[in-house]
Amino acid sequence: MPLSTHSVPPLKDKSLLREEAFVNGKWVGAKSGKTFDVHDPASNEKIGSCPEMTREDVVLAIQHAHTAFKSFKATTARERSRLLRRWYELMVENASDLATLITWENGKPLADAKGEVTYAANFFEWFSEEAPRTYGDHIPSSTAGNRIITIRQPVGVCGLITPWNFPAAMVTRKVGPALAAGCTVVVKAPGETPFTALALAELGKRAGIPDGVFNIVTCHDNTPEVGKELCENPTIKKISFTGSTPVGKLLMQQCSGTLKKLSFELGGNAPFIVFDDADVDKAVDGAIAAKFRSSGQTCVCANRIYIQKGIYQAFADKFADKVSNFKVNGGFFEGTTHGPLIHKKAVSKVHDYVEDARAKGANVIMGGQCIDGLGPNFYGMTVITGMKKDMKLHQEETFGPIAGLFEFDTEAEVVELANQSEVGLAGYFYSKDVDRIWRVAEALEVGMVGINTGLVSEPAAPFGGVKQSGFGREGSKYGIDEYTNIKMITFGGIKA
Repeated sequence: MPLSTHSVPPLKDKSLLREEAFVNGKWVGAKSGKTFDVHDPASNEKIGSCPEMTREDVVLAIQHAHTAFKSFKATTARERSRLLRRWYELMVENASDLATLITWENGKPLADAKGEVTYAANFFEWFSEEAPRTYGDHIPSSTAGNRIITIRQPVGVCGLITPWNFPAAMVTRKVGPALAAGCTVVVKAPGETPFTALALAELGKRAGIPDGVFNIVTCHDNTPEVGKELCENPTIKKISFTGSTPVGKLLMQQCSGTLKKLSFELGGNAPFIVFDDADVDKAVDGAIAAKFRSSGQTCVCANRIYIQKGIYQAFADKFADKVSNFKVNGGFFEGTTHGPLIHKKAVSKVHDYVEDARAKGANVIMGGQCIDGLGPNFYGMTVITGMKKDMKLHQEETFGPIAGLFEFDTEAEVVELANQSEVGLAGYFYSKDVDRIWRVAEALEVGMVGINTGLVSEPAAPFGGVKQSGFGREGSKYGIDEYTNIKMITFGGIKA
């Protein structure tokens, strides 16, 4: 079906499409009056406009968050739990509209968007249950008459900088633990996909989140100056950022003057290893899930697919056959499995990686070019064989729908190849050998390992990396720790 018939289903609740920022419980514009346009990546048609906020606007949002923190930190954990639970319920009740907004501004197929809404809402549910469990400890003292305890307290006002590839889940994964801990937040929404975050703000208001506790600022061209204000403003006590490693390094430098608490989830270059003792069919399915989710635009996507020599051709044939059944089109079309990339810059980067591989001797057996008749942001799902380690795709994160298949001989060889990357977010491998499973899982220099599965993300699992993929963990029982400080209290002079 040609994209010219692309149509967006109407929202059931039109008030969820907001074109203002959200500060101190009110919908506001930029003081300058300037706005930026947001476009549907499938059709390139304008969806709407949002305020192009400046440092001055952000300072005001931070001040409101600081004022709100004075009272919000004193709320009970159970009160905060109920607020998050109600927010979760409202997300579930409005799941259809939230999914529509995600597909509209991000481009991912509607089925994927619905899955993201469920995933995103579950972070509010999870942290509603973690809020009453920020336990401290009693520590036996070495001094007679002393008693030592620790308590956890909220860090304060947090700056949260979220990416466009998961417009709902990356907001809730940060906001959930922050509010559960008693913090207040200023969220910098991505310029490409602000409307989902703003819809969440509307639902948060309905859930009873107090004014000033949850604030969203929007901008596009002013992103560098807004990010700098969040990092340098002394009232902000913590920054959580999901994005590229180079930007993470810059933000870390900007935060150094005020020594903020930081949690960074940065770039990935995930290895996906298939050993010759693996179930090839299951490995193919796992590689499909790990590689092509959201058209390859996730930080945990399989980036380097290593196949042991004995099964290389069988795997490549079955993998390509599966990919040939994909249906690429606008996200609202029935049967669409993969949508457009986010913008032309992403398409250009992906094609550059394909041409680099082709020039260095690889074989593009499927895809490798834009798809005629759909629009400039649609790139074909691509499979490349004969990959070598000197190719860009091996050395850098692709963030697109390219599956490069590398051949290897031995376990030692592939572990060394997998660990050559400067980043270490996720890694995957397939094997039936129990000894090998333990060896490789422990040897891979990544923060998350998927064994005989291509999916590792869920609210109960700690999400984060090592090396230049950042530090800190999101989700899980560890996620709330990133938003608290440990305070030690010693009682002295206690008579036995």
